Amino acid sequence: MSLSNIIAIVGRPNVGKSTLFNRLAGQRIAVVHERAGVTRDRLTTVVEKADRRFYLIDTGGISMGSEELKEKTTVSALEALEEANLVLFMIDVRTGITEEDLAVAKILRRQSSRVWLLANKVERIEDRHELHDLYSLGLGEPMSVSALHGEGIHELWDRLLDTFPPEEMDPQAERRMHLAMVGRPNVGKSSITNAILGVDRMIVSDIPGTTRDSVDSMIKWHGKDVVLVDTAGLRKKARVKERLEYYSNLRSLSSIDRAEVTILVLDATREIGEQDQKIASYAHEAGRGIVLVVNKWDLLDKSSETLGEFVTKVREELEFIDYAPIIFVSAETKQRIHQVLETAWRVYEERGRKITTSKLNDFIQEMVSFKPPHHYKGGTGKIYYTTQLATAPPTFAVFVNNPEWFPEHYRRFMVNQFRKAFSFEGSRIRLRFKPRKELK
Repeated sequence: MSLSNIIAIVGRPNVGKSTLFNRLAGQRIAVVHERAGVTRDRLTTVVEKADRRFYLIDTGGISMGSEELKEKTTVSALEALEEANLVLFMIDVRTGITEEDLAVAKILRRQSSRVWLLANKVERIEDRHELHDLYSLGLGEPMSVSALHGEGIHELWDRLLDTFPPEEMDPQAERRMHLAMVGRPNVGKSSITNAILGVDRMIVSDIPGTTRDSVDSMIKWHGKDVVLVDTAGLRKKARVKERLEYYSNLRSLSSIDRAEVTILVLDATREIGEQDQKIASYAHEAGRGIVLVVNKWDLLDKSSETLGEFVTKVREELEFIDYAPIIFVSAETKQRIHQVLETAWRVYEERGRKITTSKLNDFIQEMVSFKPPHHYKGGTGKIYYTTQLATAPPTFAVFVNNPEWFPEHYRRFMVNQFRKAFSFEGSRIRLRFKPRKELK
């Protein structure tokens, strides 16, 4: 990640890293829970403050444990140190210095010039008495903060602003496309993200639910800015038994809300289920671009009819997003992985396209000549004028004599004709029928 002002928050589990991350970000992004080890992957967010742009990385706790997941989490956190311009090393003063703290400090002393020591949970007078012990870590003077209550955060921001000079904001900078990688747990979202990135950025495991938060990875692709958001697998509400998983589901839906394009990952070895339909429906209703990526395609025994049969099945189960392109991939073998970003960018461009009013009305005249509205509910619909209201998703105002005289089947026909004429691949088309009096 070739970006400046990258700040990584590190430390052992449960010292308050995610709470500080949320505090600095100004919003609740990381899942915060009293259980140690909730943050497993790296979370990245962009914070703009006083003409500066900061990239905050919240890491999983660095642990010296032998469990597989802890080892992977620690490796991921240590890799974040290589990306960061500044490391915020957090210590819990209530607990005091632990063996894990000493091990992390030993690693950080090699690059102490870009490490700040933060003493967290300093909320009482007696907490300040514990600060002098932290000098023994060899990382300079500790800054006292309370990430939970906000004490010391203003001073921390002042120091950050003094350390990082304002950067030139290029008004001609290319647009940044946000992709939300969504789907049921264990369909291969993280594996696909890794295959796209070319590195093991996400922690990939066959334990369902390993990814609990949405994880942003910012990359350059053919000179274009792309942000990949790998989300926690969405589960049925009946299976969300803990508050922790409830919040993770909210993060996944929030990721769809802030993305331009949603990559809905399906598992070729599993039937399309109700939850797949709900995820697709949420993205559809939110007006996001949608690309269907069928993973694990290499695991099927295929015949010449397999592809066609699978496409038919997908279209039947997800008929309301028949506009979404389908890609068959294998994260394991990298088969057709390159098509994911290519297709997503095409969808991104399509949904942002503007059609001139003259072209629209020429199209409307041809459409009505081909199939005029029929008599319905006491009257016959007539279209006077059409103009594009918005892009992303493409939205059109259709001025008519009476919106009630346009039945649903004719509206669907119009949407299909719009798509034949202008494509808008992967994007929902919205038509707003307005009475003639609003034409003025």
